[in-house]
Parts: sequence; structure tokens; C-alpha cells
Amino acid sequence: MTAPHTMSGVRPVIGVDAGTSSLREADHLVHHLADRLGLPAGTIACTHLIRTDDRRGTAVSLAPPDAGAAEAAWRRLAALDMPELGAALGDRTHGPLAAARTAALAAAEHTARRGGRAVLYPGAEHLTGTVTVAVLLALTAVDRLTVVGAPADGPGPDPATPVHTRGHVRPEWRDGRLALALVPAAGGTLAPFEVPEPTPCCADHS
Repeated sequence: MTAPHTMSGVRPVIGVDAGTSSLREADHLVHHLADRLGLPAGTIACTHLIRTDDRRGTAVSLAPPDAGAAEAAWRRLAALDMPELGAALGDRTHGPLAAARTAALAAAEHTARRGGRAVLYPGAEHLTGTVTVAVLLALTAVDRLTVVGAPADGPGPDPATPVHTRGHVRPEWRDGRLALALVPAAGGTLAPFEVPEPTPCCADHS
């Protein structure tokens, strides 16, 4: 099922590798950077699994809503006291070369919208408690829903179906669209495929 709107336009994307190994650590890094860099509303921030000969872990990408916000974030990022942090924006890099290279991989994946698990995205603040499929699609940047086990070419979930968000909704870029995988839950309801940690990271941010 798809949303009545889609995101358009090319956003500048900053890739960051600070040595995080798990999704939980990467989620924490996203929230930390959002606070320290003053990222504006509308920013899309994702985590990316990195599997190279030199690095096994998780990097992040930050896509502010416009070029001016990206430049401001880049300047603040370069001023952070985080010597292990590598970053990339276009053909610019910052920090250790190896980390900057993996940061560039994350930025490229996000820019192409072929991968990346979104932690921050427009409308995410509305996804608490239980919402309907229709509300989820109308109020957030998520523009495609799939139900695990359902036919890929089917009509998708009914707009009135309740979705138990559990305060943890992580859509992913797939083929240019921000897609959320759901699983059937009790009473004919749905829930996100990804289950939150027992103690969610940055619970005050979610």
C-alpha cells in the first residue's frame, strides 16, 4: 500500500562513521548528532550496515531538508571533539580516512535511496501508541507498506487497520521509496517488523 504523497527533490546527504557496531548504538548516535548539530525538522537520518574488508559495523547518514541546513550541519560536525569520527559530504571528507570512506558509502546509499533504515524522518513524532494505516501514511514520510507473508502484488492492508507502533517505527529506503514492513498482530491488527530493544535507546527522543 502506498501513501497519497511522496518525497521529491535531491537532498544533500552527510555520511558519518563514528565506530558504532550495533543498531542500538547507531540510533543513539543519530539522536546525539541531531542535538549537537541542530538538525532542523524534516531531516531524514538513517543507519547503514557496513560490511567491508576493513569495517564491520553501522554508519549513519543525515539528510537535512536543504543545502543551507546541510552546510550548517557540516560546519558544526567538523567542530565536534570526536577524533574517531569520519564524515563525508559530496567530495568533501573529514576525520580519519578509513572512517570517512565508510561514511561516504552510507551517504551514497542514502542519496540513491537504495538502502538505509530511517530513525528520524518527517512525521515520526506522530507514531506513538496505536494509529491506523491511513494515519501512518498521511502524516509521515513513509510512502509504502508491506505485510510480511502477504502477496507482494496484493492490495495491501486496509486503511482502517490499527498499527501498534510500540514507539519504534523504522522504515527503510527500498527502490527509491521509504517502505515499512509490518507483521500481523493480535486481533487483526499490525505492528512494525522490527521489535524495539527491551529498553529503547534514547527513549526520551522516540
